[in-house]
Amino acid sequence: MIYKHASTDLVADKKRRQEATIPKDWLISQSVPVDNVSPVTTIAETCGLLTDKEVLITNSEISLLLKKLASAEWSSVEVTIAFYKRAIIAHQLVNCLTEIFVDRAVARARELDEHLRSTGRVVGPLHGLPVSLKDQICVKGVETTMGYVSWIGRYAQKNASLVDILYECGANPFVQTNVPQTLMWAETYNNVFGRTVNPHNRSLTSGGSSGGEGALMAMRGSPLGVGSDIGGSIRVPAAFCGSYGLRPSYGRIPYAGAVNSLEGQDSVPSVFGPICNSLDGVKIFMKAVIDSKPWLKDPLAVRKAWDEEAYQLAEHGYGKSLVFGIVWNNGAKVPHPPVTRALEMTKAALVAAGHKVVDWDPVGHVEICEALVGIWNAGFLKDFEVLSKESGEPLVDTMVPDPTGVEVKPDYRPTAESAASAYELWQLHKAKLKIRQEHLAMWEETAKTTGTGRPVDAIISPVAPYAAPPHGKSSDAAYTAVFNVLDYPSCVFPVTRVDPVKDAKKPPHKFISTADKENYDFYDPQVFLNAPVGLQLSSRTLEEEAVIAMTEIVDAALKAYKGT
Repeated sequence: MIYKHASTDLVADKKRRQEATIPKDWLISQSVPVDNVSPVTTIAETCGLLTDKEVLITNSEISLLLKKLASAEWSSVEVTIAFYKRAIIAHQLVNCLTEIFVDRAVARARELDEHLRSTGRVVGPLHGLPVSLKDQICVKGVETTMGYVSWIGRYAQKNASLVDILYECGANPFVQTNVPQTLMWAETYNNVFGRTVNPHNRSLTSGGSSGGEGALMAMRGSPLGVGSDIGGSIRVPAAFCGSYGLRPSYGRIPYAGAVNSLEGQDSVPSVFGPICNSLDGVKIFMKAVIDSKPWLKDPLAVRKAWDEEAYQLAEHGYGKSLVFGIVWNNGAKVPHPPVTRALEMTKAALVAAGHKVVDWDPVGHVEICEALVGIWNAGFLKDFEVLSKESGEPLVDTMVPDPTGVEVKPDYRPTAESAASAYELWQLHKAKLKIRQEHLAMWEETAKTTGTGRPVDAIISPVAPYAAPPHGKSSDAAYTAVFNVLDYPSCVFPVTRVDPVKDAKKPPHKFISTADKENYDFYDPQVFLNAPVGLQLSSRTLEEEAVIAMTEIVDAALKAYKGT
């Protein structure tokens, strides 16, 4: 898509200023591969810009990084620079960054090193850890455009509450990452920074709206990223890019001071959560933020301390003989072969580990998503128009790179006729509450059939009916959005990747909808080559600790199963 408007000078100037923040000796001298299908995830390690130690640092998991930082074996400065260099390399390959503040982050790293040297103590549980932030999480003095031309030149007057907490915990925010204009896309493109692509196959999307975080994580350009999720915006990029990502319940992580789309819509609010290359990072982030008592900084943050007993799965048989419900399809679309294979692998791994897996009937999933789209659409278009009108930039209405290309129109995008009246919106809120009540009763009823005396412990389901699709084809958020409405914390974990032999196209099944047939026709394993496949584990509201612990059990079972 080519954006031509009087304000293109603003965009050109913004891009020039972004490029000026990149140290020239961090630019890749070798030519970027022309082949978009081949992964670019290891180029950082082979291009000659990283030392052997920097490769070791950036390939390390968060628990090891924090141990090395706390012991001063690795300095905060060298860890920050290592990840900065790798993030800049990633950006040149997949276009994942927006704001780059090297000098500020290196100065912060020096302060952290001096504090540790002079006191012998770390600043906090995240001491020295570089953290990337989605471009809506305000950092004082840094522009936060959120993909809008109108917001170029808008500098944050203060930190978002979460950023203050991260600083107090000793973390070092160092970059912001790309988003789609409006945030409300399961892909990442805007008129300011352009398109973020998938490092595993650049002809495929990195997902959205936290697509910059997902791509950066796949390139190991950050050890820990923070995204947001209103309908799947953490989980979709995590799954499409092969990482872990947690969508917490409403208010568990503070949101105050960040910018957002659909502000004022609080029936199904957006939430912040981590995207990492390891599950230990998910737990470390959640515990650090919750231990900081975010409810003292954000009036909407839930006053709930980290629950170690919940993490030990006290209400789930302490992790022994767990019972998982598995969603094979949501009643609207049957997933593509690689997604189904990932479900089958996960079931086999859990059974081999001594757990039980039962089919989960996705009762009401279609109706749940219809209610959500109705709630969003009540003010969707007006919100976008207000945010974009200052510059007069057009609203992005397609994610297809070639305007002549064919796009499956996303189910979650609004139409001019879709806005609800206040009374109609109230009815949607009532319907949503009724659905949540019915789902709770249904879940409790499963205690009669699990054989453990307790209900099903967690649900495992697809993140989308496909792996990362080509640009302009990520049209379905139903598999993730259902858990936003129900407010179930959900954690994505990687399982496999598309294999043209194992995932050959199957004969047509009995289609359950027109959309199901379209999804079937859309599949070609060669198109999805190299795409990661992830699933999500969901449990009940405010059970973040248990969700993390159960995902660890699933992840370990999968690794043991794949190793046999």
